[in-house]
Amino acid sequence: MAISYNHSMSACQKIKTDQAMVRDRLKQSQSLIGLSHDEMVQALRSIGVPEHQTRMRVRQLWHWFYVRGVSSFDEMFNISKPMREMLKDNFSIAYPEIVEEQISKDGTYKWLLRFPARGAGKPVEIETVYIPGEGRGTLCVSSQVGCTLTCSFCYTGTQKLVRNLTAEEILLQLLFARNRLGDFPGKDKPDHSSLSEERRKITNIVMMGMGEPLYNFEAVKKALLIASDGDGLSLSKRRITLSTSGVVPEIIRAGEEIGVMLAVSLHAVCDSLRDVLVPINKKYPLSMLMEACRNYPGLSNAKRITFEYVMLKDVNDSLDDAKKLIKLLKGIPAKINLIPFNPWPGSHYECSDWEQIERFADVINRAGYASPIRMPRGRDILAACGNLKSTSERLRKSERLQLESMMGDDLSSI
Repeated sequence: MAISYNHSMSACQKIKTDQAMVRDRLKQSQSLIGLSHDEMVQALRSIGVPEHQTRMRVRQLWHWFYVRGVSSFDEMFNISKPMREMLKDNFSIAYPEIVEEQISKDGTYKWLLRFPARGAGKPVEIETVYIPGEGRGTLCVSSQVGCTLTCSFCYTGTQKLVRNLTAEEILLQLLFARNRLGDFPGKDKPDHSSLSEERRKITNIVMMGMGEPLYNFEAVKKALLIASDGDGLSLSKRRITLSTSGVVPEIIRAGEEIGVMLAVSLHAVCDSLRDVLVPINKKYPLSMLMEACRNYPGLSNAKRITFEYVMLKDVNDSLDDAKKLIKLLKGIPAKINLIPFNPWPGSHYECSDWEQIERFADVINRAGYASPIRMPRGRDILAACGNLKSTSERLRKSERLQLESMMGDDLSSI
């Protein structure tokens, strides 16, 4: 049985909290998480940290943030108390609030996380998913709140884009999940200890959550370069995958400037169908997309592109489609992930029959391509991206309307 923990407050408590957030917006201090080494040096200089100490302090902070995963300056015991007080007075470590946590019977975790307001905006909520596997664990990370791409089979595509996430918010999904899963060594371990790769629960991250990563290029780039930094989280770039629906102009740039593994949400083998399933295809058709993939920096049999192909019954799952897929990818070192469609409320698509998925995979395998079938995960908690956020919003709207009816007050401006 799936377990669900709703961390939401009552409507009255939420309204009071929202009001407090509005009052405190201008008081928010800068976060150091998500800053590069050089940016952190500048931030410390700006509050009066002596020049000869800044590099040493950055190394200390980097270690506490990204090796130990601490969420309070008070836990940084090798930093003097006066310096900790100076840091607390000027900077923040603002982990997201858990709105809801769901745990599937297969071990999948799904979190709805709330980040505080920025500027004139409101607090925002995003989804992060942890998927355990044999000898590995993958964290699916969001890059935007909502999405502009309106892919017809994707639940997030039904949610309008609110804003891009910052590098800090992208990284905090990883820091939060590692803390939640006990994946940091803790502050009491020897000074330079960290969990070995074999003992880590989160071994891989995929930018496959809410949003199109290449439409938030700079923040995603910054976050992934920090995540792969050898002095901190130290994730190999071969264990980081950036997924795109086909933002062609940024694909080559991603290979040159970020250098992680590339995945492409393909889902169709002809422009007429892909125009419907993945509407960005109207701007960047398959011919342009395939050309960009063939020119992806570092592309080789050791660094293949993953093509994602969601299996939709009687839409894109014929054996003729499989043969056309092989022809389309000719000459590209590739792996084809076949993804059984994860249903969501209101979708008019169905998942292909399992036997048909296996026949489709067999055609691709016989052509020499690896074609694993992604085992459905978290179906008992509606793990399709965007489900938890939409469900939570509907529940809170219902609660809010009930409260307004009881109080007779117009709370819509809060």
